[in-house]
Amino acid sequence: MSNDHTIEPTEAELGALGKAIRRALEISETHDDRAPIVAACLIDDEVAAWGDNEVHVANDPSRHAEIVAMANACGDRPEGIDGASVVTTLQPCEMCLGAMRMAGVTRVVFAAGRPAVRDKYFVYPGLKLEDFAGSADGPFGWAGPVMQDDVLRLYADPQRED
Repeated sequence: MSNDHTIEPTEAELGALGKAIRRALEISETHDDRAPIVAACLIDDEVAAWGDNEVHVANDPSRHAEIVAMANACGDRPEGIDGASVVTTLQPCEMCLGAMRMAGVTRVVFAAGRPAVRDKYFVYPGLKLEDFAGSADGPFGWAGPVMQDDVLRLYADPQRED
């Protein structure tokens, strides 16, 4: 991992991200009531669990796709997910980043990212990934945006031209 906390995604992470993007596109076409955000939790480059955004399904603001994927992975692993990777179709929000670190996740790979996505996905617009990673209590790196063009239409801010 470089000093700026950026990483190169593994082939397994890229493969999982591609599947997550396809699932998000499917959700956007078939479910008007669901946010088309999908994540996977990988352990040793193997997908341990998937998660779709369930905020509107369960009326629970904490059921982001990343949280659901990590919870699903932990459900089958009493040893936890320390050292895991999370791949997600949208740059993780502050809550999800905090949960990742608390769970021991050390890598995140995301498709669509700031500044191209709508601000509504972030509560603290002044908090950057660099700030978060720099203050983490252990190793934490990210890659993104990766494959952003494949999914950006789902999250893009129509007011921005970048």
